[in-house]
Amino acid sequence: MISSLAAFFSTWEEEAESTQRILAALTDDSLKQPVTTSDRTLGRIAWHIVTTIPEMLSKTGLVFESIKEDAPLPNTAKIIADSYREVSKAMLTAITNQWNDQTLFEERPMYGQTWTIGATLTALINHEIHHRGQMTVLMRQAGLIVPGIMGPSREDWSHLGMKPPLV
Repeated sequence: MISSLAAFFSTWEEEAESTQRILAALTDDSLKQPVTTSDRTLGRIAWHIVTTIPEMLSKTGLVFESIKEDAPLPNTAKIIADSYREVSKAMLTAITNQWNDQTLFEERPMYGQTWTIGATLTALINHEIHHRGQMTVLMRQAGLIVPGIMGPSREDWSHLGMKPPLV
């Protein structure tokens, strides 16, 4: 669980940079890449990451101008990537202005349970990592180059002068 604002800011900066790299690699056509006909598309998952930030943190009482949870899915990858950057920045500014380390131990109702705000921030990070993983699979299916996040991607190995691991 996140127990200091410094720990959150440090972790968020790293994870948000990774998410931003994934979002920047999307194309408008790739947004339509489905998991199945009954599941979210790549674009819907990307937009879900963006809209979850204000949705989840509004439940903690954090107040900031942002995108609404039910905002329609944009039709361009650039709008999604730009929106993520804006939402992330607004969230960080609000946290800086409204919270301190002790705030992280306060409890709030969250999805039928009671979570500390620190646990909510941990869940927000994990949620983003989870969906980023889903997105990379769909990106491959859509024919996109996947940026390395937790190590080199297949394409990154050649830039490092190495052969990719065997499939």
